[in-house]
Amino acid sequence: MMGKVVVAGVSLILVVGVIIGIVAGISRNSSSSNDSSGIGLSTSSKSVATICAPTDYKEACVKSLAPYANNASATPKDLFKAALQVTIEEVKSGLNLSDTIGISVNDSSQKMALDDCKDLLQFAIDELQASVSMVGDSDMNTMNDRTAELKNWLSAVISYQQTCLDGVTHPDLKEAMQKGLLNATQLTSNALAIVTEISEILKTFNIPLKISSPSSRRLLGSATEVDKDGYPTWFSAADRKLLAKVGNGGVRPNAVVAKDGSGRFKTIAAALAAYPKNNRGRYVIYVKAGVYDEYITVTKDQVNVFMYGDGPRRTIVTGRKSNRDGVSTFKTASFSAVGSGFIGKSMGFRNTAGPEGHQAVALRVQSDMSAFFNCRMDGYQDTLYVQTHRQFYRNCVISGTVDFIFGDSATVIQNSLIIARKPMDNQQNTVTAHGRSDKRETTGLVIHNCRIVPEQKLFPVRFKIPTFLGRPWKEYSRTVIMESTLGDFIQPAGWMPWAGDFALNTLFYAEYGNRGPGAKTNRRVKWRGFKVITNRREALQYTAGPFIQGNLWLRTTGAPYLLGLKA
Repeated sequence: MMGKVVVAGVSLILVVGVIIGIVAGISRNSSSSNDSSGIGLSTSSKSVATICAPTDYKEACVKSLAPYANNASATPKDLFKAALQVTIEEVKSGLNLSDTIGISVNDSSQKMALDDCKDLLQFAIDELQASVSMVGDSDMNTMNDRTAELKNWLSAVISYQQTCLDGVTHPDLKEAMQKGLLNATQLTSNALAIVTEISEILKTFNIPLKISSPSSRRLLGSATEVDKDGYPTWFSAADRKLLAKVGNGGVRPNAVVAKDGSGRFKTIAAALAAYPKNNRGRYVIYVKAGVYDEYITVTKDQVNVFMYGDGPRRTIVTGRKSNRDGVSTFKTASFSAVGSGFIGKSMGFRNTAGPEGHQAVALRVQSDMSAFFNCRMDGYQDTLYVQTHRQFYRNCVISGTVDFIFGDSATVIQNSLIIARKPMDNQQNTVTAHGRSDKRETTGLVIHNCRIVPEQKLFPVRFKIPTFLGRPWKEYSRTVIMESTLGDFIQPAGWMPWAGDFALNTLFYAEYGNRGPGAKTNRRVKWRGFKVITNRREALQYTAGPFIQGNLWLRTTGAPYLLGLKA
């Protein structure tokens, strides 16, 4: 995971100078928030107190909203928008800070980490601005209908902030960024708390709730509505036929990639570069058989890309970047899907850095409402980075060793083969490491109706090399394994700690209806955060329908899916 790389060579004189300036700036900001203008906790109105009631950082909430409360005409909607606006300003300050510090740092790995911060915090700003727009476009009495989208975006904002901080490993730089982002992280947490409790807040204001039908719900990246059949209204008849096809034979792609020159493009990057500006509908890319040694990013603006190949062992995107070579985990991915609505089918993604490369990502996904069908992700440590948003995997193969499925997304992996590989000496295998850092985030990892097995090289020594279902990367790590077959090599304890008793009381790890010799739960960990689910109704909340709102969008992917439980 991020944050394990030993850093050297940073100019401490420059760093200390930067830190002193940062601390001074923070001190000035703190004193300005306690000036004699009369704005403070004592002047907070009843409306502000009500809005801030569910938050964990009430003082920060009240102070940020008190100036708006002085406006007698301010409505709850105005205050909610203001809560998001002040959060945007704080994230912008953090982005500017990473830029300022980066100028003074001469260590390449830390410069890269600070550059990552700029990218990540810009993503955070974009999603906060989308949240402001959604609130602005909604009536307060229909706000309850928008909470799934808002919580999805705000959970991603928290993830971006944490990913930024994880990448900065030099102690002085890390302290500076933590202080610089403190207000932003607190205010984002507050905004998520407000959204989570919006129905109770509206009741306090005597605002009646109106729940609109699912067909009126707006989806990120679609810029439109969903019709009665579950398709975006902009889908043409051709789009519907395309997504209805089980095979690829009848699909007519917008772009064909072939290394032998038989397509319009020889590289995947060139096909993506031809993505039309302001494209509407699916942009279909067919990647013919071949090994594509190129680093690919489907950018934020490249939405609704459908990329398919000739099979996960025939069409392969490969790379070899790793932490060992000083590359941040965020940047090691061979393939990164960012633009919302990405669909990958019949393709392989791999990172060949090997176990000695440590963190080395094959596939990184932050695309909302993304789906992968009949794909392979092969690596060792950190193979599949399910970074943010809602993701779905079906009929896939995922292999690795340490934390090889990790991130802070809401992800369901269904009907797939999960393969533990042989790690380096003195290493242990951990299938998952979820990164949920706020208790209200809607994120979590669900492995449903899958098989977890050892590779051939691991099989003879599978009882000597411990393999666990997961460990908690962050304080509120959430992972559910259900209706899956667990091989005999899974440790009886099931789960392992990250460090000491960190997160053992706050995480949520659960198992339901699993089978196989590794599924016995009588010797599982006794942590307060672990449970064996016995209630079917409780298990249902972690299925693809409710957990990732799959009933609203999975149909548009053309992939098979199960919204509920298998049995």
